[in-house]
Amino acid sequence: MLDVSLIANLPPFADIAKDALQDLLKQAKPVRFNRNDYIFSAGEPADSFFLLLDGYIRVVRVTPDGEQVIARYISAGELFGVAQALGRDTYPANAVAAADCVVLRWPGDIWPEVISRSPTFATNTYHMVGERLQDAQDRIVEMATERVEQRVAHAIVKLADQTGRKTDDGIVIDFPLSRQDISEMTGTTLHTVSRLMSAWEQAGMVKSGRQKITVTEHDRLVTLANHPKE
Repeated sequence: MLDVSLIANLPPFADIAKDALQDLLKQAKPVRFNRNDYIFSAGEPADSFFLLLDGYIRVVRVTPDGEQVIARYISAGELFGVAQALGRDTYPANAVAAADCVVLRWPGDIWPEVISRSPTFATNTYHMVGERLQDAQDRIVEMATERVEQRVAHAIVKLADQTGRKTDDGIVIDFPLSRQDISEMTGTTLHTVSRLMSAWEQAGMVKSGRQKITVTEHDRLVTLANHPKE
């Protein structure tokens, strides 16, 4: 049986009674996914919801003309695939393992019972959904108002702050991240991202190689991300 300590201190489960957590864990199944595995795909029946215990997941949408857009990254300790909280019976996007992952999976049909028995869990979940919707709106504003250079800097700073691991060289974004991934996050081309990254490397703000990015001058990159539109 899974131990309550796995989830007790995670934000979605804050202030939930131990016996309620034990009941919830009894219904969860741990599952491992390798990097680039699909946890679920857009349009599939939302027959489960998930908690990421270890690793990173990218949430990907595909436009009508087949272009991929990375909507966000999920870090350990976050719920995902909670289509039920959005009133949906299908998943709105693809969830892909950005690194090897361990998740807890619950059957989707227990959602009404879970939020009924644990109002705090429902409150925490809807708060998380609200934050993600706000983040999506902020991204739309960025795409409409910021220069490409700002958008790319913003994306890298956000990932460094979200997943960063401090080293002697700087803050390492702690999962494989390609320049193509960055282009899909920021609505620009691979060529543009490569040009910017090369310029920032020469300026000493970042280091990159083998799908690893280290932010060496965090404050300078933040200033660049927040520079007003000319």
